[in-house]
Amino acid sequence: MSWLAEERKDVTALHAFSPKRPKLFAFPRSCRLVRRADFDAVYRHGRRRSSPSFAIFYRPNELDVSRFGMSVKRTVGGAVVRNRIRRRIREILRLNREETPSGWDIVIHPRPSARNTDYALLSTELLKLLRTLPT
Repeated sequence: MSWLAEERKDVTALHAFSPKRPKLFAFPRSCRLVRRADFDAVYRHGRRRSSPSFAIFYRPNELDVSRFGMSVKRTVGGAVVRNRIRRRIREILRLNREETPSGWDIVIHPRPSARNTDYALLSTELLKLLRTLPT
């Protein structure tokens, strides 16, 4: 057996015994908008709400859960900045999924002001915006 095969075997054994993350705060694919047609439907047939750091587009869906998508434009910043904003929004949604109203398809557009805003302020602003959706 080669040294590479032995290392793979050791890594596989290590992963087999590592504790699994709890799925309680997971952000599964069923809670995300993935297809372009879903985004287009929200833009075409949905409504809009906005705040200083975000604009959200929403429309009702026939599901028991809300599905989220995001679109971060290049005007917000470079790739590193856009990815950081995406990670922050994803984390806010992941941790507060139970607090958001269910039955909506929601697309979130961060504005350039979100780039310099503190995480706590982003979180409160986005949650406040999402709570204004009809139930």
